[in-house]
Amino acid sequence: MELPPGPREDPCAWDDDSDPEPEPDPDAQAEAYVSRVLSPPQFGLAPLRAPPLSAPAAFSGAPEPRPTSKGPSVQFPGLLSLPPELLLEICAYLDARLVLHVLPRVCRALRDLVRDHVTWRLRAQRRVRAPYPVVEEEDFDWPAACIELEQHLSRWAEDGRWAEYFCLADGHFASIDSVLLLQGGTLCLSGSRDRNVNLWDLRQLGVEPSRVLVKALGTQKNSTHKGWVWSLAALDHRVCSGSWDSTVKLWDMAADGQQFGEIKGKAAVLCLSYRPDILVTGTYDKKVTVYDPRAGPALLKSRRLHSSAVLALLADDRHIISGSEDHTLVVFDRRANSVLQRLQVGPAQGLEGPGLHVAQPELLYPSSLPQLDSYLLCMSYQEPQLWAGDNQGLLHVFANREGCFQLVRTFDVGHRSQITGIKHSLGALYTTSTDKTIRVRPSDRLHPLLARNTPLDFACCPPPGARAHRPTTDHLHPKPSQRAKWAASGGLSLEVWRLQA
Repeated sequence: MELPPGPREDPCAWDDDSDPEPEPDPDAQAEAYVSRVLSPPQFGLAPLRAPPLSAPAAFSGAPEPRPTSKGPSVQFPGLLSLPPELLLEICAYLDARLVLHVLPRVCRALRDLVRDHVTWRLRAQRRVRAPYPVVEEEDFDWPAACIELEQHLSRWAEDGRWAEYFCLADGHFASIDSVLLLQGGTLCLSGSRDRNVNLWDLRQLGVEPSRVLVKALGTQKNSTHKGWVWSLAALDHRVCSGSWDSTVKLWDMAADGQQFGEIKGKAAVLCLSYRPDILVTGTYDKKVTVYDPRAGPALLKSRRLHSSAVLALLADDRHIISGSEDHTLVVFDRRANSVLQRLQVGPAQGLEGPGLHVAQPELLYPSSLPQLDSYLLCMSYQEPQLWAGDNQGLLHVFANREGCFQLVRTFDVGHRSQITGIKHSLGALYTTSTDKTIRVRPSDRLHPLLARNTPLDFACCPPPGARAHRPTTDHLHPKPSQRAKWAASGGLSLEVWRLQA
């Protein structure tokens, strides 16, 4: 039997005898569903976006949500409805690591805000209040720079009063000229004029003082070397020591500091650079010599690049850079096996005193000038920036631009005599000098963070009446969970600062 014609079948209206209602807005319906079913009940507050897998709320008396329309106030309720400028101001009070790694997981709007490098550039410049970085880079890592800068400022906050200080005075009987931190700052090596390289276990600081000094490296009866130990370098667990006895000795710290090689040269070894494929030495006889540490070590080549002793040295995959008492900086191209550049180092003019003072490059390297009195003693390289300290207490910054190193700036950082140690990174600068001070500051503004005679200008003073000597430093950049350590020498003692995490 055929049924009489009736209303069109509507699955949504089978159990509803009332008149059909207007078709709802699907977006408003979805938002109402999320608010009603997937959000936990909150009394007196309008529900925000809920976690995607929340359990349904068992609240029978909840009022039906008010219909909403599409717009920014719905997509970005509450905090996210603020202008980006206010969001950035709020984020400035949060830890940089949290902003970088946690906020992008909250929502797309915060992810886009955090991924914008302009955000991090503004944040960094707000911290340093000076042109940053010193060398302009197209692919500069602004988030990493902010994290390191803020970590550095946090560790040295409140006049550095939270840094623990230890003075280890019983290991050497002559001046310490080289210091090296190893294995995340747990171990330390010190090279001295008493011809020994001592191994220190810094984990025992404040715990078992008698166990801090482990031993002197080597099997010789009286000393590690037969001359003053002047330089140390490391690659992973392998360490090399250079001495005035014209030898370089190699040590394996994974094998309890056992010696696994020795290089016998013809002149005192004043500086070292240790790479996976090469070991480079700078010597008193004006030569830069390259060895293969994997084979013997075997001599690869030796070049007389200078007319006086080689005082500073570093190497990377492309270059070997050396500074000499002949007032020159030489850049050697490893791939072309030839000298790429030879720059003359001269004193800066127009520097009036400590702080941020910049000399014009054309005043520093006039093509017609003869040899001048300034020469480099130490270098720190993080491509494309090369920072170098000279014998007049000045700091020079070079930029590697398409394989050509150019002087960018020269700073007076407040040292009164030779700068003998330098460590530069994205967010910090550390320098030491024969004026017996260590200066710690953000790398861009080059001002002491605090007034003089505070813990930030560390005094590395020898005993009264002792002659001035060559203080050295090695700075560690630890993981966030580790405690940073500073080790320095200013005399017969090794001095260690352990910073807050």
